[in-house]
Amino acid sequence: MLVCGCGNWMHAAGVDERWEDRGDYEWMVRTECRRCRRHVGAVGTPEETAALVDRLMWTDEARHALDRLPPYVQVLVKDEAEAFARSRNERVLTFGLLAQARNGGAVAWDPDAEARLERVPAAVRAMARQELERTALEKGAPRVTVGMMQEVKGRYFGMFASRS
Repeated sequence: MLVCGCGNWMHAAGVDERWEDRGDYEWMVRTECRRCRRHVGAVGTPEETAALVDRLMWTDEARHALDRLPPYVQVLVKDEAEAFARSRNERVLTFGLLAQARNGGAVAWDPDAEARLERVPAAVRAMARQELERTALEKGAPRVTVGMMQEVKGRYFGMFASRS
């Protein structure tokens, strides 16, 4: 935990998920002092910054995904996701954790799709995996397939997708 210059504890005000150009996954934890209103942000890996989060919080990306659901579903998904996060002793509910909660823990991969993912450059492999799993969840698909990989590749690379 952080202590403010006024001597009061800093409390987590928000968490943002960030992908850096080199493929690293980071969190930006925003904290605030409730006495003097000072704000401080810390950027680092989830392991480095998790200690700054003092309660269960949703990242902005996960909250956005929840807000896109119909209101009568939001309440159910929110409760389910928070229970899932607590069962894993997580204090930050990320988009990936929300996706796992909604899909019973993980997205399955076809063996051909998993083999193809291994050929993706290491610098972007984790980001590609997350985007593919997110696409599967948004479509309500229980698994990532080679066809879905081609679709995502086409969405991001357009006319270059067919030249592989």
